[in-house]
Amino acid sequence: MPTIDSIIWTNSITLRYNTGTASYCCFGLRKATDMTQPIDLASARGTLDVAGTQYVIYRLDRLAALVGADLSRVPFSVKVVLESLLRNVGDGSTTAEDVAALANWTPASAGQREVAFKPARVLLQDFTGVPAVVDLAAMRDAVAKLGGDPKKVNPLSPADLVIDHSVQVDVFGVPDALKRNIAFEFERNQERYEFLRWGQQAFDNFRVVPPGTGICHQVNLEYLAQVVFTRAIDGELVAMPDTLVGTDSHTTMVNGLGVLGWGVGGIEAEAVLLGQPLAMLTPPVVGVRLIGKLRPGATATDLVLAVTEMLRRAGVVGKFVEFCGAGLANLSLADRATIANMAPEYGATCGFFPIDAETLRYLAGTGRQHYVPLVEAYSKLQGLWRDETTPEPVFNSLLELNLADVEPSVAGPRRPQDRVALRNLKESFWTAMKTTFGREVVSDSVPGAGYIRWVGESGNTVEAADLPVVSRADLYGSAHATVQTNGHPEQITHGSTVIAAITSCTNTSNPSVMMAAGLLAKKAAEQGLTVPSYVKTSLAPGSRVVTEYLKVAGLLPYLEQLGFGVVGYGCTTCIGNSGPVADEIADAVKDNNLVVSAVLSGNRNFEGRINPVVRANYLASPPLVVALAIAGTVDIDLNYEPLGNGTNGKPVYLADIWPSDQEVSAAIAGALSADLFTTQYANAFVGSEEWQALPSPTGDIYAWNNDSTYVQNPPYFSGMTREVPELTSIHNARALALLGDSVTTDHISPAGSIAKDGPAARYLIEHGIQPRDFNSYGARRGNHEVMMRGTFANIRLRNAMVAGVEGGVTIHLPDGAQMSIYDAAMQYQQESTPLVVLAGKEYGTGSSRDWAAKGTFLLGVRAVIAESFERIHRSNLVGMGVLPLEFKDGNGWEEFGLNGREVFTIEGVETLTPRQDLIVRALREDGSEVSFPVLARVDSTVELDYYRNGGILHYVLRQLAA
Repeated sequence: MPTIDSIIWTNSITLRYNTGTASYCCFGLRKATDMTQPIDLASARGTLDVAGTQYVIYRLDRLAALVGADLSRVPFSVKVVLESLLRNVGDGSTTAEDVAALANWTPASAGQREVAFKPARVLLQDFTGVPAVVDLAAMRDAVAKLGGDPKKVNPLSPADLVIDHSVQVDVFGVPDALKRNIAFEFERNQERYEFLRWGQQAFDNFRVVPPGTGICHQVNLEYLAQVVFTRAIDGELVAMPDTLVGTDSHTTMVNGLGVLGWGVGGIEAEAVLLGQPLAMLTPPVVGVRLIGKLRPGATATDLVLAVTEMLRRAGVVGKFVEFCGAGLANLSLADRATIANMAPEYGATCGFFPIDAETLRYLAGTGRQHYVPLVEAYSKLQGLWRDETTPEPVFNSLLELNLADVEPSVAGPRRPQDRVALRNLKESFWTAMKTTFGREVVSDSVPGAGYIRWVGESGNTVEAADLPVVSRADLYGSAHATVQTNGHPEQITHGSTVIAAITSCTNTSNPSVMMAAGLLAKKAAEQGLTVPSYVKTSLAPGSRVVTEYLKVAGLLPYLEQLGFGVVGYGCTTCIGNSGPVADEIADAVKDNNLVVSAVLSGNRNFEGRINPVVRANYLASPPLVVALAIAGTVDIDLNYEPLGNGTNGKPVYLADIWPSDQEVSAAIAGALSADLFTTQYANAFVGSEEWQALPSPTGDIYAWNNDSTYVQNPPYFSGMTREVPELTSIHNARALALLGDSVTTDHISPAGSIAKDGPAARYLIEHGIQPRDFNSYGARRGNHEVMMRGTFANIRLRNAMVAGVEGGVTIHLPDGAQMSIYDAAMQYQQESTPLVVLAGKEYGTGSSRDWAAKGTFLLGVRAVIAESFERIHRSNLVGMGVLPLEFKDGNGWEEFGLNGREVFTIEGVETLTPRQDLIVRALREDGSEVSFPVLARVDSTVELDYYRNGGILHYVLRQLAA
């Protein structure tokens, strides 16, 4: 291990190592007491005794003294990364210079140096976890073919895979909905589940949490996370901060517990599993100072929507966000986790909350009292503990939010950062109908007791004498369609809520909003309110604990009475597994060109994600989901218009049934206990009888079934050699798609239902699969044949090369034939024509979807040229050997007059260095040429190694086969 031989103190600090020297500016450093003595970073290694158990630790206070650093105001999240570097110094990826540089972190130094972060563990969910295990199995095959030992392909970091993305809402509103949905889940996914059972026995350090347990992030928060992780290394018990990466962008949820982790693509996660570090630049950190206390009636959901709006506006993409301030004392751990969960929605790498007394209280309250002594002792010794006396860290920038300013809100109709104050919902929907969906109010006069007078383009005016009103002002009454649901005629129109789902880890992990939903349901049922039969209702808790405390509180029967019975334990509607809307409703929507709505307590509402029938999707707190289900529409002002009429015939308003904070607190106090958590998680890895009855294949090498439509050996390593190929520039490429701003990973690689008339459907039908058994793209991610055909197949994708057409369509050039993107890509491959994709800002926003990069690669795309990239997708593209390039100087394809019919050449790739400028030359059809500079977003030398090798997996495979 390199050691520091001496330190010379001048106007800069020079560290002389036995491997060389390095100099750093002294800003923010303090002079060590004796600068002439040899310093060895190994002396930062120490021990900690807690309750008779001795742990090896790597002490940050000793490190600070050794290198003359002051860590007292360094952000807590940076100190967690620093401990990892210190613990792994000399491993071939981290040097003493790296450690010293990060110890002297300042806002000015952020982003200036590459470091290699090694998380303690990895978290997988099944949509991204199955293809990760597929890749590991394929790597074992490939290593064997290259003459290596296939058993070397094995997780070196502990990994947990939670099966939570497969259950769909096929059945709802009936007592046996849960049982029937589970039966459907096992029937559809047996091939996948058998494959995972093989992985359980084939790989070390790999555990599977069976289906029906909960959502991976909630299971992580409530059970898997330790805050301080312990691991036996070389016969010693080492204590370290609990850190992780996950194959879902909402891995950040556990940041609320003081655990540093974030989402990465499945490709990066596989590399971490195989012992590779996560290459990153020293992080810039945005501080968010919270002050005050939430007003009565404001929920954690309202708070997170306000935070998301604020931070998305501030621009925190790719940065660490860390919360501080006196307001932390007024937030429960569950509230913090709700905020941390939505870090992907505000664009940050993480949303970190330091360890404090609330952390310890939550651990004890969730049955993990045994972790508390070590967490407290370790965090205090390491300077990772926060209380009211702790100095506020120094950040790159500092924002402030007064919790008292947060008001009840929803977000929609298309993006989670588009917050709408609840008092403005009706007007906002009216505006969205005009601007987003191209609809107008269809009648000159609006019925509803004269409540609102809509005047041309000027919006609405409200006369106090008209308030409150006894009926709803239906803005779109004349555009209604009549549907028969359960034998009852119902009218639906624009804004009608056809899906209402309490779903997703974001809110089902938070007892305050779940109890509020139960209490609101109780009051609504007692008043005689019901939910219209055209609303598909569902309750999908993030863990079985939620069901139990709702039962103990006596609230579950009231939710069931309104249709919100438990339908499954998983992501369901939030991931696009809403299941089908009744045919008669879907037909009425299509025939009448209606804009109907969904309300869900999730974190994602991108178009085309929730359900193909629904165009307006709104995120809302669980109690608001219940309220809007009762109203049956988002065309409502919940402050003044009634939800419906009670059994006495009188109107009932939201204020009549909204539970008080005191009622919610009393319900939580009376129902939650640590025993609920210990009981429900006692057999977390055992699973149901259905799971245990599944066949469990054995052996080190997976026996691929060529007839499987779920799991296939991917072609990534076809023709791969031991030698690293030379980099080459890209010549005579064609554009596969010309895309706008905010193209999400949902657009690139849908997770939801498989369209009945696309390339993926044709493939499945050819293999004997009927449309009713298609399942979802997410469930079929273990089969590259399906996923290639699903890449860029979102029904709402808009490719400017095919104006006025939605969906995965493009033109093949030079003949101009219109066809599916998949078919065009295959034709280009036969012609040996490389491909590029051009896009606008924030390309790849969304979940950490590895297939958005894998599918891009398999279609033959060599480069993506965008105005900007979302963090995870950019790194995923590099990880698959696809070159991400950014337009410079605020330009985009429109500024250069590109239309996608050009022939593209990208020069300078042969001598590529990190973040190098390259030149793109575009030859137009008329023979003229336009050239422009682009920035190669290969951001580090490690990423450059990955790109040279053709991707992370190829890089690791060559290392293992060497």
